[in-house]
Amino acid sequence: MIKVLLNLQTTPNSLNVYNINGNNNSFYHPKISYQPNKQYQETDINTQSKPTYHNLSLAPKIHGFYGRKKDLEFLSNWISNQKTSLISVLGLSGIGKTTLVKKFVDLHLDEFEVIIWRSLKFPKSLNLLIDDLLNVCEEKAKQNIDDKLKQLFDIFKDKKCLIILDDLENIFIHPQYAGQYQPEYQNYQTFLKMITEIEHQSCVIIISQEKCQEMISLDDELYPSHCLELSGLGDAVIEILKNQELQNQEVWLELINLYESNPRYLQYISTLIKDIFQGETSEFIQENCLILTEDMKTQLDLTWNKLTNVEKQILSKIAQHDQPLSRDEIKNSLSLSSIDIINGLQSLTRRYLLTKSENNEKLFHLSPVFREFLKNIS
Repeated sequence: MIKVLLNLQTTPNSLNVYNINGNNNSFYHPKISYQPNKQYQETDINTQSKPTYHNLSLAPKIHGFYGRKKDLEFLSNWISNQKTSLISVLGLSGIGKTTLVKKFVDLHLDEFEVIIWRSLKFPKSLNLLIDDLLNVCEEKAKQNIDDKLKQLFDIFKDKKCLIILDDLENIFIHPQYAGQYQPEYQNYQTFLKMITEIEHQSCVIIISQEKCQEMISLDDELYPSHCLELSGLGDAVIEILKNQELQNQEVWLELINLYESNPRYLQYISTLIKDIFQGETSEFIQENCLILTEDMKTQLDLTWNKLTNVEKQILSKIAQHDQPLSRDEIKNSLSLSSIDIINGLQSLTRRYLLTKSENNEKLFHLSPVFREFLKNIS
């Protein structure tokens, strides 16, 4: 058996000036590449396989996957071909963000030496998160957070890693405009910037109902990041209705359009149709109204409570009209300043509660489901 002695010594690191505990957003981020410390190891030429560290214990189990072929292709191309280091998967609650990312992971398990899935449903400090990631990789975390970050980025450079952080919106302030970090989680902002600014071979996928500034790439060549914004499933949700064994397939498209092909909404409404209408979709359609189940109301109420007063005023005004409204129409009908209107509209689009009209991008569109919800609470 032939063995080779490899010298992995590299040149010293450049100076890094990262103040991860800082309370302001002004950081100097030189473009650097963390290198492993000097070490010698014996490598068996006949044994080329590397140890893998896959921890998916907190990843959800997929019970059904429909459509999203293009979205899977986007993720694969960004990671495999474009070497994207930060990807944001965004959209309304229940639109299928987590399911999509889990499907991608299941299809690409063999491509990564390290895969770790973590949820921030119950938020933890960045310090504890890094301890957790290092522990999975069998690294003993150092005391200082800057040293821990260097340990982590050494791993990101040495191994091809995929880290998934789900439910990122839980570290944001509510009620506040979208994407504003709670003070105790402010250093996540710096961490996400470092992901795109330090050279390595790994990728972090963040899943969120809200877009923050770090998810917006100002220069794709310098800071390799991409944002995948999910909307409804389109005709692919027909498979959901088939699995629910609903009747009257000829009116399913009406049902799909009514609930904007949102998979979670259609799962809720399918259950209601089975419970109350014995699975007869046509009888439900004959009610000629958009019905919100209690599950849907609970989900929408959680979203409503995250909003600022400015955002609530804007949505309530738009909900009074059946047609999309322009910024000027909203401004003329509310006692709010232009700045409040502009910031409120931007925040609502970053929460995916407002979208631009397909026929006129100057008009803001509110989903029928959220309009119905607002009518019931006003």
